[in-house]
Amino acid sequence: MADIQDPENTILIELKDGTVTIELMADVAPLHAARMRELARSGAYDNVVFHRVIDGFMAQTGDVANGNFEKDFNIRMAGTGGSDLPDLPAEFSKLPHDRGTLGAARSQNPNSANSQFFINFSDNHFLNGQYTVYGRVIEGMEHVDAIVRGEPPMNPDRMLSVKVAADA
Repeated sequence: MADIQDPENTILIELKDGTVTIELMADVAPLHAARMRELARSGAYDNVVFHRVIDGFMAQTGDVANGNFEKDFNIRMAGTGGSDLPDLPAEFSKLPHDRGTLGAARSQNPNSANSQFFINFSDNHFLNGQYTVYGRVIEGMEHVDAIVRGEPPMNPDRMLSVKVAADA
């Protein structure tokens, strides 16, 4: 079991192979951390697919509008939507996009992050200063590594459930 220091800023993502524990960096990106907690608590992330998974790069998920496997799942549209909440301003920092870090996915507009995020499979320092880093995997990276690849994957993996550790 992961050594959880701050249950309010720890996210538990249940994947097919096990739990991924993510420590949110609320001190660095408070708006992004708060958004992830809010969407996790509402159940919006449950059953949402990994719609873009590039070997050696990253696994992207979080399209709560189009990526819910049990509701309005549309793999062709997954990756184009977000939540009903307003977009977030960028919270860029000096934190590098290292293996296991969580980054906010966005459009060309730096202030367009909403619900989508990605987990880096490797050090992707070319993303530094361009995408908000707001968390890191502290346990279960082997489960992230096992996510089915594809853009989109033929049979995508999904987040079975996403919870704030304080509520689990």
